[in-house]
Amino acid sequence: MNELPTKILVATDRSQNAFAAVRKAAETAHAFGAELHVVHVVPVAQPYHLFGADVEEPSIYEEDMQWARDLLGEQVRKIEESGVKVTKASLREGEPDAEVISLGEEIVVLSEEIGAGLIVSGSRGLGGVRRALVGSVSSSIVRHAHCPVLVVRRQEKAWAVLSTSDQVEPTH
Repeated sequence: MNELPTKILVATDRSQNAFAAVRKAAETAHAFGAELHVVHVVPVAQPYHLFGADVEEPSIYEEDMQWARDLLGEQVRKIEESGVKVTKASLREGEPDAEVISLGEEIVVLSEEIGAGLIVSGSRGLGGVRRALVGSVSSSIVRHAHCPVLVVRRQEKAWAVLSTSDQVEPTH
């Protein structure tokens, strides 16, 4: 990297590696004085209205979107409790075809839209067999990104176990 990033985009889900990535992105944004943007991409790969739209209960799609909004809110709260301001939290939808590639591409597209100088992602998300067959979201990001990508593996202290009394300190 020739210059320090002024905007950092971190991708999150509920995996331990994503929690570690969020922590590392917050530390890096604090150390560099950079804007921090958080994104979660919802995989829209399921048929959401199997039985029609006459049902009074929320659809699976609506439940997934609420879960994703809650996740983003939780991550933003934890970051800001550490003393780092989140510039923007974004919720995106991935396409059903080639889901892993689509999720990574959505993250890359957002990074281009905001002019990110660094993308931070966990090394493995919530995928399973599909990741082994198609590849990981972080691999897709690395292949398509216009800027440096930091892929973070789970560390001892991730947001899931970080107490509110812990403060983010710049790493040197």
